[in-house]
Amino acid sequence: MDLKQLEVFVAVAKYNSFSKAAKELFLTQPTVSAHIQNLEKNFDTVLVNRNNKVITLTRSGEILYEHAIYILNNCKKAVYDIKEYNGKIEGVIDIACSSIPETYILPDFLKNFYSNYPNVKFSISRYDSQDAISEILNERSSFGFVGSKINNKKIQYIDLIDDELVLIAPIDLVIENEDNYIDIEKLHDLKFIMRKDGSGTQSIVINKLKSNKISINSLDTIAYVESNESIKEMVRLGLGVSFVSYNSVIDDINLKKIRYYKIKNLKFDRKFYFAYSNKKTFSPLEYKFLDSICDYFNIDINKKDK
Repeated sequence: MDLKQLEVFVAVAKYNSFSKAAKELFLTQPTVSAHIQNLEKNFDTVLVNRNNKVITLTRSGEILYEHAIYILNNCKKAVYDIKEYNGKIEGVIDIACSSIPETYILPDFLKNFYSNYPNVKFSISRYDSQDAISEILNERSSFGFVGSKINNKKIQYIDLIDDELVLIAPIDLVIENEDNYIDIEKLHDLKFIMRKDGSGTQSIVINKLKSNKISINSLDTIAYVESNESIKEMVRLGLGVSFVSYNSVIDDINLKKIRYYKIKNLKFDRKFYFAYSNKKTFSPLEYKFLDSICDYFNIDINKKDK
């Protein structure tokens, strides 16, 4: 058994796939298979179930996985400590983001973090909030920036910033209102562009309207869209209205590209969250990233939201 075999084994467990593990490690699939076979020969046991389409670990494999993570992280820590001593911290951090935090929260933080650790690289993937949490649970991403909480005991959430959803409309669509507030019944007179299911924005809209006895299916929705930027452009061109993050449209409102409204007696308040698995054993670099999040957003990690 050597470290490369353990690295390959962890990658196979991470992706439940020999081919994906090979792609991540820049190896051929036969090489990955050979490493796993050699590990199984050394331990005289089967570590990986190969009978199904999706690769899973046997109980022996699960035991080895826990030790393999510990061993590899200790090796990373040794490398990290030496490089930190020599003033050179480096590595790759995998991040899963929903669209609003990816565009309006993450860049400022990364600029700050990168200025202190210029040898660190980032792999950032966009998902809706639900899928971002799945990526963290499957350990394909170490951290997530999301717009809604998905209940799971393995996930730890840290509150980052407050936000509010507002109704945006084309600049030439004037809705009868009082100081930018409209009656909720007016929603039935409008054509909507909605975020797709799974997004934090969509979940809030559905729940808030439901609490006021309005089904989202009763609204005239002409399109379901993944991209918040696409929605803003569609609204600007007059296709319809939409509920979006106020933080994402401040500039457009100030430049008079769109109008915005709030709903009388109905608050669409929400938060954005930093998420990670409380079951994951972090590398030293990941711990540094977590500490930097808390410092940047002035958060006491001992009082983080659970």
